[in-house]
Parts: sequence; structure tokens; C-alpha cells
Amino acid sequence: MLNLAGSGACFGERAATPYLHRRDTDMSSEFRPPWVTIVSGLPRSGTSMMMQVLAAGGLSVLVDQVRQADADNVKGYFEYEPVKRTREDASWLNGAVGKAVKMVYLLLYDLPSEYQYRVVFMQRHMDEVLASQHAMLTRLGQAGAALSDKQMADAFARQRQTAEQWLANQPNFRTLKIDYHHVLARPADQAAKLDDFLGRGLNCSAMVAAVNPALRRQKV
Repeated sequence: MLNLAGSGACFGERAATPYLHRRDTDMSSEFRPPWVTIVSGLPRSGTSMMMQVLAAGGLSVLVDQVRQADADNVKGYFEYEPVKRTREDASWLNGAVGKAVKMVYLLLYDLPSEYQYRVVFMQRHMDEVLASQHAMLTRLGQAGAALSDKQMADAFARQRQTAEQWLANQPNFRTLKIDYHHVLARPADQAAKLDDFLGRGLNCSAMVAAVNPALRRQKV
């Protein structure tokens, strides 16, 4: 598993392109690397924020408008419904090369082996992940899982470790771990790290400008 730790200036500065209300664009001015970029991680770990950052940097994103922005994700969820049915129908990947798509970590195992993938795996303090989930479920009027916070944290930790080990053993995957808190605290460093990992064609200034620390409401 690749875990780049370098920082510095971005290597390619392209103009930022609009990304909201866009399902699957084909803009020749965008940066289009020869692999599928997957943004993944635990629920509420910053995956939507990362999709926003990559889109601002000029990487085309696969999104739809099925799940609308709300009080929990005011900038939108950046989801793409066909991803949820990958095991039954992976045909959406034909149009995903050169683009980024958000995928919950448990679905990574369903990705077909004939494609190359670069996975941006988001990490966040477990206490904040759980607090964010509780806040979202409360706002929606839904009951949480019938598990204590410790049981849920342990389950998440085991599942995340299993996913990371699996990714490390897949020859067609490369993975970069990105810490949610580092993105908020040192966005320029993290933008440079992402640019290096994804082929040095992103607009890092636009990526930095897309980071809004004020949207972090759950803190340890």
C-alpha cells in the first residue's frame, strides 16, 4: 500500500472547473488520469469533502442528484447511485476512467480486477466519526445501531483494517491515506500530496480554496 508523505508545491496548475449539478461530464480541459480514482473511508470520515476538493482541483467527478445536500453535508454528498450496485452491474466503470467517484469502503471488494484504481482513503478520529453519525441520525429521526459506541468503534476499526490489508494485496490498486484533520489544518501540504499521488495535474490553489474548516462540527 502506498502511503506518500511528501509535501510541497503542486506540479500542475490547471484552471478549476465547475462540479456541482454535474453527473458525468467529458470536459477536455480537465485532468484525466488513466485510472479510476476512488474516494473511500468510514462513514462521516470526510469523503464528501475530499470529492469536493478533487473536483475543485480539476478532476472530473461521477455524481448524481439522487441524494441532495442537507444540514449534515451542506456542500452535497457527491454520491453516484450505480456504485451501490457494483456487484450486480459494474458497467458504470466503463465511463469512470480518468474520473473520481465516492465509494463506501465495504464496496471496494466488488470492483472488477480489469481496471486500475487509485484509492484516496480518508481517516478521521473515531470519536468524531461516531459523533457525526449520531448527529445525522438524530436530525433524521432515526435510531442508531443496537451497539454501544465502543462496540461500533471496534467494528469499524476491524473493518477498516481488513479493507486496508485487502487493498495492499491488490496489484491493480494504489492507496493513499489522507487524514481529515490534516486537510483542515494543512490544506496546501495535503493538496500537494494528492497531486503527486494522482499524477501531478491538479490545481492545488483551487483545492486549498475549497477546504472550509468551519464545516467541521464534531470535534474530539
